[in-house]
Amino acid sequence: MAGVLPMLALVAACLWTSPAAADFRLCNNTSSRVGIALGYKDAEGWTTEGWWNVSSRSCETLLRGNLVARYYYIYALDYDRGGEWSGQAFMCSRDKEFTIKGTENCLARGYDRTGFFEVDTGEQRAWTVQLTEANEQQPQKVPGMPGGVGPGGPPTMPALPNPPGAAPPGAPGLPPAAAPGSKQ
Repeated sequence: MAGVLPMLALVAACLWTSPAAADFRLCNNTSSRVGIALGYKDAEGWTTEGWWNVSSRSCETLLRGNLVARYYYIYALDYDRGGEWSGQAFMCSRDKEFTIKGTENCLARGYDRTGFFEVDTGEQRAWTVQLTEANEQQPQKVPGMPGGVGPGGPPTMPALPNPPGAAPPGAPGLPPAAAPGSKQ
């Protein structure tokens, strides 16, 4: 009986262990509250979603589970001091909570046409985007933890130009993206 108890304890410990989360996260490393919109490609085409409200010095999971695409797109607003993190990948958005299918004819469909910056995950299973103040020194890039992006400044991740009316950049035929996380 004495040999069975340690074995049961080991089995119980294994049952309580959960695998590491592999999500697409965004950390707001600024002193302001920020609003986040996300663009991604799934089996049905391009989708943009927003808004996640991320408090100062905190993180939010935008997509849960292993990442299945290489490119994701972010647009962020600094609620407290103004400014934005944007890029040249134009997608549809709006002021209130949204899920929008497609990136074409945003204005004609009653949406805003917004420039998102591209996040190249390098086909990693998990990724965290770090938003930083414009005047902060950019952190060193580490796999799964790209360098920071300051408002109004160029993203440290590459952003490809996207002419008006064109589909956002990214490799065609990528597997569909995971379902987005809950918005606040």
